[in-house]
Amino acid sequence: MIKQHVFLVGPMGVGKSTIGRLLASELQLPFVDTDRLIESRTGADIPWIFDMEGEEGFRDRETAVLMELCEGEVSVIATGGGIVTREQNCQLMQEHGCVCYLNASVEQLVERTSRDRKRPLLQVENPRQKIVEILTQREPIYRSIARVVINTDRFSPKAAVQEIVDALL
Repeated sequence: MIKQHVFLVGPMGVGKSTIGRLLASELQLPFVDTDRLIESRTGADIPWIFDMEGEEGFRDRETAVLMELCEGEVSVIATGGGIVTREQNCQLMQEHGCVCYLNASVEQLVERTSRDRKRPLLQVENPRQKIVEILTQREPIYRSIARVVINTDRFSPKAAVQEIVDALL
């Protein structure tokens, strides 16, 4: 039985929400997606929050939600890709659970996000270049805080869940 939160971190499009739901079911824990929780509480989608409050405003909301979740019941928590851009968030996740870094190739990430208009950071002329820039900045952070690293290119979501379960138990 898992006695601490399981945080899924990684870039957008890597499968944190899909894998998180399956993992929560497998571990018989609640599942929370921080982005969906922020949207439900604000009554607005993330692109709108970015437009109205900027990235900083969104990150403030993200940190507040993370702090609350850390104090709540043990859960599987899928985080937004940029949650690691704040040191405070990295510390919270490491102190309150096991951080699992899900990664994938740039090609996979581009393919998985290419038709998604709800990713404000990718609404640029060259989304592939933006993904590479984001990974260059965040990948070392993801790796430095993770206890478990899973490459989702090689696994179906169910197989990725089994890899995580094997690493946790």
